[in-house]
Amino acid sequence: MANIDLLTAERLKKLESLKNLNIDTYPHAFPGKTPAKTILDKYSSLAQNEESKETFKAAGRIVSFRSHGKTVFFNIKDESGQIQVYLKLDTDNKKEFSKALDIGDFIGIEGTIFKTHTGEITIFAKEMTFLSKSLMPLPEKWHGLKDVELRYRQRYLDLLVNDDVKKVFYYRSKIIKSIRDYLEKEGFLEVETPMMQPLWGGATARPFITHHNTLDMDLYLRVAPELYLKRLLVGSFEKVYEINRNFRNEGISTRHNPEFTMIEIYQAYVNYKSVLELCQNLIVNVAKEVFSSLDFEMYGKKINLTPPWNILTFEEALKKIEPAVYEKHEKIFKAQGHAGNKLKNKIFEELVEPSLIQPTFITDYPIEFSPLSKTRDDNSALAERFELFIGGQELGNAYSEQNDPIEQRKKLEEQLNDKDDETPQVIDEDFVHALEYGMPPAAGLGIGIDRLVMTLCNCNSIRDVILFPHMKKEL
Repeated sequence: MANIDLLTAERLKKLESLKNLNIDTYPHAFPGKTPAKTILDKYSSLAQNEESKETFKAAGRIVSFRSHGKTVFFNIKDESGQIQVYLKLDTDNKKEFSKALDIGDFIGIEGTIFKTHTGEITIFAKEMTFLSKSLMPLPEKWHGLKDVELRYRQRYLDLLVNDDVKKVFYYRSKIIKSIRDYLEKEGFLEVETPMMQPLWGGATARPFITHHNTLDMDLYLRVAPELYLKRLLVGSFEKVYEINRNFRNEGISTRHNPEFTMIEIYQAYVNYKSVLELCQNLIVNVAKEVFSSLDFEMYGKKINLTPPWNILTFEEALKKIEPAVYEKHEKIFKAQGHAGNKLKNKIFEELVEPSLIQPTFITDYPIEFSPLSKTRDDNSALAERFELFIGGQELGNAYSEQNDPIEQRKKLEEQLNDKDDETPQVIDEDFVHALEYGMPPAAGLGIGIDRLVMTLCNCNSIRDVILFPHMKKEL
């Protein structure tokens, strides 16, 4: 820490020297900047030692610095890439200016372009503008668990020194844009529903509670937008979706963050089989459009997204467990009723889910796990529902939506009376009332955006795809 303090003190002295030269070290703007990559691409065909006649303005952070007597070479980096700068120290002002430069400073350059004898495109600086003084030295490298924690806490440094990390968030943005473009072509309307709700619902989860002073009432950060989106189906919209932030006051792990992003999609007049096809086509389209590939890797295992994807029932998936494991739990597999199904579900999560590496739809879940779903016509004990698994984790959930208000109330009351449920909640009477006006047959689909990005970008932790993940307080 003492070394950092000394380095900071030295940089503060340089800042003061710049002020003594009447240099504004934190100006308001530097208009007319040309991206480094644009300059590099335009002048890639210059001959060695050839200089352009055109003058450019470039700007960026100094990432390397080399002094050679009466000349200085340094590299600046902007969002598009790096470019070398050559500064000739032919005046006292330039000499003093160069003495005050540090790696990490933001500099504006105006000059011509030439190619050095080693073939590197370089800006011959005619004018220099100081844009921001870096008072802290940049980190040189990251390694070990301690540094991983620091990367998440100080994401700005992580993005600054790790280009691969920055690339993940470019991909995340492109993935979301690709999803929007696809759904727009399919006729879906993007909507927004409340993030603060008088009741929480749409998922079994513990909510965050806040208080509205003017209304003098508690509100809940939403755990899911589902019940509001289905109200829109009642209100005559037929194809809607929302890319939404959800909040669940629960544990943190490599796959869970208290604040996360999902997309929920609802379509009238179809059932879960139609949104199964939509789910597959949507993800395949994103993979092709953003990555030009259907082959990916996650946790060291190869994943291929070529359709059609595997489809297994819940019971079929359980039977695929190794014979020795199956025999060990044979009594549980044969168990009937609510308690037996809960045990089966626990075994599924622990033993089956991690084995579902290739894209797999699991269907026909016990209905008690799906209180907002319709049952199968041929078996009232099973829900018309699927979950999507890729890379050993759940990415999506969908079902044929229950639109019978009497049956819906019955299922919600059963859930409310479930003594094993850790998060009991009151019934959203307005939602049930909305169903009483009539909701068309429909199906809904939810996909975890964070987990989808993890899968397509080969990230092992959800924190790697969230710019500012939640962390414990530093001790």
